[in-house]
Amino acid sequence: MPDIFFCGDTHGNFQHVIHAVLEKRPAAIVFLGDLQARQPLEVELSAIMDLTEIWFIHGNHDTDTDADYDHLFGSALAHRNLHGRVAEVAGYKIAGLGGVFRGHIWMPPGPKNFHTHREYAIKAGKENRWREGLPRKHYSSIFPTDYNYLASQRADILVTHEAPSAHPHGFGVIDELARSMRVSRTFHGHHHDRIDYSKHQERLGFKAHGVGLCGVSDVDGNVVVAGRHDHEVPWAVLNKRRS
Repeated sequence: MPDIFFCGDTHGNFQHVIHAVLEKRPAAIVFLGDLQARQPLEVELSAIMDLTEIWFIHGNHDTDTDADYDHLFGSALAHRNLHGRVAEVAGYKIAGLGGVFRGHIWMPPGPKNFHTHREYAIKAGKENRWREGLPRKHYSSIFPTDYNYLASQRADILVTHEAPSAHPHGFGVIDELARSMRVSRTFHGHHHDRIDYSKHQERLGFKAHGVGLCGVSDVDGNVVVAGRHDHEVPWAVLNKRRS
C-alpha cells in the first residue's frame, strides 16, 4: 500500500513536513491538529501541494485567534478536513475526530450538555456568538453528534486530536469509537509526546500511535521525523508518574 505520513502538532512550523515530503514522496500526509498556520494552509504548503495529498483534522489551538481559524478553515484546503467523516486516502479509509473535549459541552465520562452546534448556539445567545455562529473556541470542541455519526461508520484508520485511554490524559470514549469503527490503528497529536502503547494493544483492540510535537510518523507508526520533545516513554516510567 502507498505510504501516508501522520504529522504531529506543528504550531506554525511546516518546514520539516515539507522536507519529509520532498525526500520521501508519500502518497498523502495527515495533520493531527494544532496546525496554527501563519498563512493560508495552501500557501504554507505551496512547495508540496502538487506532490502529495494533504489532509488534516483541527486541534484546540486552531481556534485560538481569527487568523488561526481563517488560515485553516478558510483555506483552499478546507475541504480536506477529515473531522466527522470517513474519506478514502491513498487506499485507506481514514476517519477523523478533530478538536478536544470541553466540560461546557462534553467531558467524558461526564454528561453530554449539548449535542449539536445549533443547540449550543441557541442556548449561548446572540451576544455570545462569533460570526453569527458558535463562540469561536467551540469550533474546536467535540460535540456528541459528530462522535455518534462516526461510531456508525467503518474505517481502517482513525485520527484524533485527543488520545485514547492508553495515554495518561486519554479517554476511554476514543477507545470505544475506534472499536465501533473497527479500525486497525489510530493516530493522535495534542500531547506533544510519543508513548509506547504496544503493551496495551490487546486491551485496546487496535494499534495506537501518538505523534510528538513537530514529529512525523508513517502508516505503521515508525518515526520519519523525530518530534522536538519526542521520546518514547517506557511504561515502567509512565506507571511511576501515575503513582
